[in-house]
Amino acid sequence: MIKVKQRASSVLSLALDGGRLEGVVVRRSNGSLHTQKALSVSLALNPLTADPELVGREIRNHLNQAGIRERRCLLGLPLNSVLTLLTEIPEMPEEDVPSFLQIEAERGFPYGLEALTTATSRFATPGGKQFALSIALPRNHVLHLERALKAAQLKPLCFSLNIAALQSPEGKAGVLALAIGENTVDLQISCGGGVASLRSLDEAFATEELEKHLSAGFLAREIKITLGQLPADIREALREVRVFGRGDAVRDFVQEVMPGLAAMGLSVRWIERYTENEFPKKLPPEAEVSPALSLAARYLTSIGPAIDCLPPKTTALQQLTSRLSSRKLAWAGAAAAAIALLVGGAFGWQQWELSRLQRQWGAMEANVRELDNLQQRIKKFRPWFDESYASLSILRKLTEAFPEEGAVTAKTVEIRELSTVTCSGVARDNQAFLKMLDQLRASKEISDVKVDQVRGKAPMQFTFNFQWGAKASEN
Repeated sequence: MIKVKQRASSVLSLALDGGRLEGVVVRRSNGSLHTQKALSVSLALNPLTADPELVGREIRNHLNQAGIRERRCLLGLPLNSVLTLLTEIPEMPEEDVPSFLQIEAERGFPYGLEALTTATSRFATPGGKQFALSIALPRNHVLHLERALKAAQLKPLCFSLNIAALQSPEGKAGVLALAIGENTVDLQISCGGGVASLRSLDEAFATEELEKHLSAGFLAREIKITLGQLPADIREALREVRVFGRGDAVRDFVQEVMPGLAAMGLSVRWIERYTENEFPKKLPPEAEVSPALSLAARYLTSIGPAIDCLPPKTTALQQLTSRLSSRKLAWAGAAAAAIALLVGGAFGWQQWELSRLQRQWGAMEANVRELDNLQQRIKKFRPWFDESYASLSILRKLTEAFPEEGAVTAKTVEIRELSTVTCSGVARDNQAFLKMLDQLRASKEISDVKVDQVRGKAPMQFTFNFQWGAKASEN
């Protein structure tokens, strides 16, 4: 629902029905709504295709003849130019729903969203499923009508749909509404607080012997088709059919379709008058139901139109803010230019300094590279001249302990953290092995010599370990 912050005390409400225009001026006073002026005329020009200046002039002439001077205007439209798209909303965060519906609308409508004026009506079924009906009008139609109303010296406040003004979609119960005009038949299905379906059934008027008459059989068949296309949750929520219209043809239609719809579990009611509690403020008891009067009553009682297809306008405050923002932007541009000049000067000085340093580097580059090569060579060969290189020292002491004639040989040597050394190998006999151990124990860098494993006698396999380093040296 569209909420409007401020409401005028009176408004002119117009409703298009093909080439026919109905209008009423409604004023709010003392808790009631009063109709002041009304008109119902046939337009010589098509308001959607003829020149908007000429259409506006024709509308102005009709308003002058009816004595209407009110400039604030509401406009109700038929459904023959409306596109709709029903979308089921999956479980998702509420803030993601508008983006999801926009993507679905871009995929579902035959035109790009830039060529359409859109509105959305959301509702929930009794089963808990969430749906949204996206409603779109060609943008060029809306702009054309705006120009025509401006040419008629009118200020449009809202573009809504005739059927949505007649049948409020805010109720929980499912209702199928039919608005039967002189040239159009509109169908709306509402449930769960929103609109579920909209259709234009203009083919319901058949011409015989130069006279139009309403085809009840065609409308009954289209109602069944529409219900069959709806999801089961929505279809099961429908309980009532409401018919809006005047004349004997509408009465005959209600009597003809009532038995068939009753068999489907739907009651049929012909709405000729407003109920006492239809709106927060009372209407005159003699007022006949019409889209123009319903739209005005919704607007003046702060209910607001259920569907508004008029693009938002820039207010005077927004225009003033825009002008002030333009001045601020000018000052901001000047400040930005000054900052850019300072930053450019700083970069210029930096480039000059870099150029100076580059020249200095060019003068010393050859000497620096030669020194760098010497440093790399020194680093490469320095470890081989360091007598304290721990791993080589351990291996040297271990090698010196083994006899030169080969009576004891090593198979594996493992050095852990340059302190714990484990050695395994083969000895010719026990005497040669013990002599080798004595040689190790005699070294001051070696301590805690332990035999881990000995197998066999001649030859014999062995494994032993010892400690190397700090403790032995300190002791």
